[in-house]
Amino acid sequence: MFIFEYALTRVLIMTQKSVSDLRVKILSALSDPTRLELLEYLSGGERCVCEILPAFQRSQSTISKHLNILYEADILERKVDGKRTVYCIKDPQVFEIIRMVDSLALTQISQLAQAGRILEKSLNNRS
Repeated sequence: MFIFEYALTRVLIMTQKSVSDLRVKILSALSDPTRLELLEYLSGGERCVCEILPAFQRSQSTISKHLNILYEADILERKVDGKRTVYCIKDPQVFEIIRMVDSLALTQISQLAQAGRILEKSLNNRS
């Protein structure tokens, strides 16, 4: 019984670590403005790299690096068709994550604006 419990505990710990590692990988992939722009661009459907490059004012190597990071994080699918490489969003849930972050950002902006108004009012009352 002890060996089974030990093995089960090890599996649970490894699973938790794997989930944490995947969270970090996904969130890290989403933590770059260029990659967020690429996701927004790809939200319109699959695109060939030959279509993606002209839409961005960055080098081919930079765009390829960012696409690969999103692919490695399992956010994008990649299909190679001869000389064409096509990317598409693997799971649209990624946009739910982005919407949640947008909501948090807007809340923080609102709070900062409110704090600014309070500070301005306080400074005006001193004069």
